[in-house]
Amino acid sequence: MLAALVIIFREVLEAGLIVGVVLAASRGVPGRSGAVSLGVLAGIVGSMIVALFASRISDAFDGRGQEIFVAAILLFAVVMLAWHVVWMAQHAREMTQQLRELGSDVAAGKQSLFALGAAVAVAVMREGSEVVLFMTGIVMQGKDTTSELLLGSGLGLLLGAGVSLALYLGLAAIPLKRMFAVTGALVTLLAAGLAASAVQQLSNAGLLNILDTRVWDTSWLLSENSWPGRILHVLIGYMDRPTGMQLLAYAITACTIFGLAYAKQAPATESRQTSARA
Repeated sequence: MLAALVIIFREVLEAGLIVGVVLAASRGVPGRSGAVSLGVLAGIVGSMIVALFASRISDAFDGRGQEIFVAAILLFAVVMLAWHVVWMAQHAREMTQQLRELGSDVAAGKQSLFALGAAVAVAVMREGSEVVLFMTGIVMQGKDTTSELLLGSGLGLLLGAGVSLALYLGLAAIPLKRMFAVTGALVTLLAAGLAASAVQQLSNAGLLNILDTRVWDTSWLLSENSWPGRILHVLIGYMDRPTGMQLLAYAITACTIFGLAYAKQAPATESRQTSARA
């Protein structure tokens, strides 16, 4: 029972944190609930398919299929999250005004829905496929009864969902004036952490071996496998033993997204100032 609880809690927490951040960051985007819900559903279905064909995927890439596949969906998630941050930087002021006035939808809001749904889908698919694989291993060991597995899984699901809900409520409580800036920065760090994780997967597959020496080791202070370390790993990409390439991927991703967001935000600000003077 304990093994099932820990596994379900860990995977639900990691997927739930990403969903919570995405929901908070998309506050006011019309149709975001439907997009996120479809993303979760697609992720669940996809995770089952991945788990069922895990061995075939691995064989197709000479035993490295799982790492390559995970790296691919992580990089896809990075692109989708970056897309959303840049879009929000361009439309945040308009959305803030309409949220305050309880006005109509932002006309361009639909452009961000695909990015939201896709990012959620790949997050849920990644964690869900791991749940299926890990739980299959536990069942095959035959150490726990069906009722114990169900109880442990249920408790893990409730705990993971509870922590994720607490994060979302905390972000939703941020004053509207600062909400988009805070959530935009958080999504950017989340994407940077996913990019670093993709680098690790490619390194494990033997496809990326440059700058692969450890830069530091803080596992004695805060292990990445501890609950606080895992939460920080998901939210801001914390790594207790990062390689040089992981740090480089993290920095490039974060700087690129921040730079693109600033570039999109600046013209919009100048346009508003010009209109005000006119």
